[in-house]
Amino acid sequence: MELIKYPQKAEWLQLLARPTVDNSQLLETVKLILDDVRSRGDIAVKAYELKFDKVQLDNLQVSETEIAAAEVLVSEQLKNAILLAKKNIEKFHAVQKQNLPVVETMPGVRCWQKAVAIDKVGLYIPGGTAPLFSTVLMLAIPAQIAGCKEIVLCSPPTIEGKIHPAVLYAAKLSGVSKIYMIGGVQAIAAMAYGTETVPKVYKIFGPGNQFVTAAKQLVSLKDVAIDMPAGPSEVEVLADETANPAFVAADMLSQAEHGVDSQAILITTSETLAEQVITEVNMQVEDLPRVDLAKQALAHSKIIVVNNLQEVIAITNEYAPEHLIISTRNYLEIANQITNAGSIFLGHLTPESAGDYASGTNHTLPTNGYAKAYSGVNLDSFVKKITFQEISEEGLRNIGPAIEIMSVNEELFAHKNAVTLRLGTIEN
Repeated sequence: MELIKYPQKAEWLQLLARPTVDNSQLLETVKLILDDVRSRGDIAVKAYELKFDKVQLDNLQVSETEIAAAEVLVSEQLKNAILLAKKNIEKFHAVQKQNLPVVETMPGVRCWQKAVAIDKVGLYIPGGTAPLFSTVLMLAIPAQIAGCKEIVLCSPPTIEGKIHPAVLYAAKLSGVSKIYMIGGVQAIAAMAYGTETVPKVYKIFGPGNQFVTAAKQLVSLKDVAIDMPAGPSEVEVLADETANPAFVAADMLSQAEHGVDSQAILITTSETLAEQVITEVNMQVEDLPRVDLAKQALAHSKIIVVNNLQEVIAITNEYAPEHLIISTRNYLEIANQITNAGSIFLGHLTPESAGDYASGTNHTLPTNGYAKAYSGVNLDSFVKKITFQEISEEGLRNIGPAIEIMSVNEELFAHKNAVTLRLGTIEN
């Protein structure tokens, strides 16, 4: 982990660069897989499962029997924890359901919006190095609350051709319609184009590695909508001298253990804290079962010491972290000046892992600086809003002349005629 002290502003962009792979080769590989799945369907999907996940699958879909059997394999302790998280996630997302008022923009002209659930959504749940059953809750629960009719889930199988029982239990609990043992680019392709087994969906959700992110972006060009570009996980801890170095180290490691392309950054005004955190990270990482993954992620993680809190705020808004922990004396004052972040965790006692699992907020968030323009997943992500307007005779008399003048000046005379003909009928 690199320690940088008092960098000049001109150095910030280079210091804040995310770990990447060669995009040209990545995109070429992703396009080949997408095209293959689109043309060959299930046959291509099974071939890529054998190639990438090292498993020969006869059936891609998880049976109802397998889903039911998974519940028995999940401990009561974990079930209770999942149920607690489900309750909080439901509570937080349910209040986002709002009745939109009818607005009379002028006498006789009424306009309103109606939120309508997206009929078919696809959820991608990363597997690989960890069973992310929490992501099932984060995606399926708001989809269910929104009223999506079909919720399709894809997740990579193990080499035994299984999906972790906790993932299956969470999926059943959250209203998932169909579950498929498919990972990576081939999963995105299957949901985007549809195959003999996997239905085509209208919008795809879920995080993933750089290949999955690239696949989502490519299919979104013309085939299907996506939630956001959500790639490798990242955290920034913003701290002053009041922060607990052990807490900060644990928060950084909680992201580092996600995978080799994850990133953890500490930005602080305290050299003493920076040195203490390095010591804590080096001690704590050795006790992690995923120590090798964490160490590889730490290789491109950084601790940056700056001159004052205003520089901390400026560099944070430039970085636009997926997760931001503000561990300072005056955290609320600082939080009010943050304009670019996916989700913010306030104070010394609020770990990022609370949002990952059970506080109620959603953990599917924009990464790679996309927090400058994207929101994290929320209830609105699963609906589209249709506008309505209704015009009475009084309303047409009031608004009609303005429409006629505007359409003539844009040289769109059929637009004018659509108003003029109507005005003629109500004035006679």
